[in-house]
Amino acid sequence: MFRVAAAALSVSVALFGQAGQSPQDLLKEAVALQQAGKLDQAIQDYYLFLDTYPNAPEIRSNLGAALAGAGRFAEAIEQYKLALSEKPDPRLRLNLALAYYKSADFKAAVQELETVRDTDPTNLQAVMLLADCDLKLGHNQKTIELLTPLRRTNPDDLGIAYLLGTALVRDGQTAEGQLIIDQILKRGDSAEARLLMGTTKFEAHEFNGALADLKRALELNPNLPGVYAYYGMALMVMGDTARAKDAFKNELAHDPNNFDANLRLGALLRVDQDYAAASPYLQQAQKLRPNDPSVRYQIASVTLAQGKQDQARNQLEALVKEVPSFTEAHVTLATIYYREKRKEDGDRERAIVRSLNQQQQARAPAAKAEQ
Repeated sequence: MFRVAAAALSVSVALFGQAGQSPQDLLKEAVALQQAGKLDQAIQDYYLFLDTYPNAPEIRSNLGAALAGAGRFAEAIEQYKLALSEKPDPRLRLNLALAYYKSADFKAAVQELETVRDTDPTNLQAVMLLADCDLKLGHNQKTIELLTPLRRTNPDDLGIAYLLGTALVRDGQTAEGQLIIDQILKRGDSAEARLLMGTTKFEAHEFNGALADLKRALELNPNLPGVYAYYGMALMVMGDTARAKDAFKNELAHDPNNFDANLRLGALLRVDQDYAAASPYLQQAQKLRPNDPSVRYQIASVTLAQGKQDQARNQLEALVKEVPSFTEAHVTLATIYYREKRKEDGDRERAIVRSLNQQQQARAPAAKAEQ
């Protein structure tokens, strides 16, 4: 992982200052420090070398790895980009994608990973990471398209099975998801299988059963990504908002970039009228999925509650234009129009709400008949 550029090592020893340290010694020291986990010191050595010899992509790659290990992802991304500009390399691009992934910039990670996959379709790590990014962005169908052929060639890979099953369930393909669950259960009771079973029941509105499976998943592995988020969502639907908030906070303690936990916790705090506490969670959810209608609605509702009526109206007008079936947004927009004495506009929004509710009621008997 930590390689030294041969050309860089041929430079004059005298250029490395009063300490008389040769470039070879400096880089050996940097690598040793990095391997020992003394990242801040290694970073200093790498920067010192690159200040004088900037055209060393391998050293920039090492520096990027050290910076990422220290949680300094913005700097790591900069170094990986510089290294790629000097030496196009799929391994460097994969490291860049990982830095984007760890900084929760999943959209940027997807762009880099798609390039890696196009260059090397057999790179399983890149494809799996790409599938996970799509899942985090709510692009369930893309995850399914990526992993379905992989599952055929890797039928015993539980990582593939779990990601694919999760995408299928979230996409509403519960029967197909159940096949994946059965495969995982053959290996014995597991937190992953219980989480998938719980999410399947949650999507089917079997909330009591979902709670039981999610509770069991927590008992088996409380560190499983997403388990507290879904447990909180099930508690929220059942009206236990206090425990739901605790569950969302537990999820965010493990993964600050969980979209559902940020959105739902922000929404609950908004209902509690704790707008200052709600805003950071909603802003983080919007960062993760900028165009998500639910996030945009919650932010507009906070904006309205804070007395910024014009701004909230603009946000809601843009939202209903893009998502005309968003009933709650029409309701809130009608309220604003009536406050502004714009009766005609308010009446129009109310008529839209009535029409949407009637459409929903008409679909309900059909849905029951299909079950």
